[in-house]
Amino acid sequence: MSRLLEQTYINLRSDLKSFIYNRVNDEELSEDILHDVFLKVHSNIDNLKDSSKLNGWIYQITRNSIIDYYRSKKQTSSLQGIDIEDGREELSASKKLEPAVRAFLKNLPLIYKEALILTDYKGLSQTELAKRLNLSVSAVKSRVQRARKMLKDMFLECCHFEFDKFGTIVDYHPRCCNNCSCAN
Repeated sequence: MSRLLEQTYINLRSDLKSFIYNRVNDEELSEDILHDVFLKVHSNIDNLKDSSKLNGWIYQITRNSIIDYYRSKKQTSSLQGIDIEDGREELSASKKLEPAVRAFLKNLPLIYKEALILTDYKGLSQTELAKRLNLSVSAVKSRVQRARKMLKDMFLECCHFEFDKFGTIVDYHPRCCNNCSCAN
């Protein structure tokens, strides 16, 4: 298996790095994630039952590593206040909307609010939440998706948004509906 793993590393390294780079858009970070992937592959290779599925298994580890990176990055951002980064005085549109997110979260039914906060803001996986709430994973996924849709609908009713090509909010215009604190 060691020889197979070494040959696979040689064959996949470039493709995996491109795969990672296309998702994180940072050369050094791509290299770090790639290194972590092969450490995980090396330390868990004994768990692979069918060596013909090695490439797919490695790509799954890669996808999970990318998700882990974004999940850890999300945990560092907080709804507990607005920080001005890099000394800039003007806040991004997303940062300006944080008070509205808090207000809208308060209006969600408890089961949806809890699911959304614990997964999207506290970093709990949906599987972990399902275990905690003694629910099926699909039930938790439904709750999270419904909560996200409810929030989205609240925002779209309240404001007009402009997005960049990556889906990031670059500007918004309140519709003066008094449903949120966007106009502040």
